[in-house]
Amino acid sequence: MSDPIFPAVALFDLDGTLLDSAPDMVATVNRMLAERGRAPLALDAVRPHVSKGARAMSGAAFPELSMEARDALVPEFLRVYAEELGKHGVLFDGIAAMLDALEAAGSRWGIVTNKPEYLARALMPLLGWDTRCAVLIGGDTLSERKPHPLPLQEAARRLDVAIDDCVYVGDDERDIQSARSAGMASIAALWGYRLDHDDPLAWQADVILERSTDLLDPAHWPQQAAR
Repeated sequence: MSDPIFPAVALFDLDGTLLDSAPDMVATVNRMLAERGRAPLALDAVRPHVSKGARAMSGAAFPELSMEARDALVPEFLRVYAEELGKHGVLFDGIAAMLDALEAAGSRWGIVTNKPEYLARALMPLLGWDTRCAVLIGGDTLSERKPHPLPLQEAARRLDVAIDDCVYVGDDERDIQSARSAGMASIAALWGYRLDHDDPLAWQADVILERSTDLLDPAHWPQQAAR
């Protein structure tokens, strides 16, 4: 039996999978609260909502507002967040070493996120990834976003690889739904952001990993996508 190897292409969600961006987003909502004379929120109160996007973050900060009123806060959230981007967040443990290991093994890696593309691209040079990330698909890059399969299908198309050559790693149910719909192998990242009622076992990912450092071992990756 051959030794386990990394997939030819590893695709990742961004927030909650590669990057602990919750501190940036907490700084954002706390600025919005301060402008309204309200007390700041603790990091733990906001962290579970991070992967759900700007609307969910606005809802966590202003739970008394209607859905329409929360939606109206999204442009303000994105404006303030752009100013806080990359100032407070850090990579999860082992992520930098894992990306080095992928590249050393001859694999390529990219990002498929529901974050607006302009914000995701702005992060790349801050993380030193602007020349390393082989493909980046944002939530507004295409006509569809996760959980639709199109973003993952387009990432594979741009890299000129088959779906079977890729593995997608994400911390949200939408990530795994997108991968399953695309026919792509997936890893559910339990170190990310989840609400209390989320059940990762129900997502039906090919692999579930508890720790970000688990990605360092190719034996933890689905081997049907290995080169």
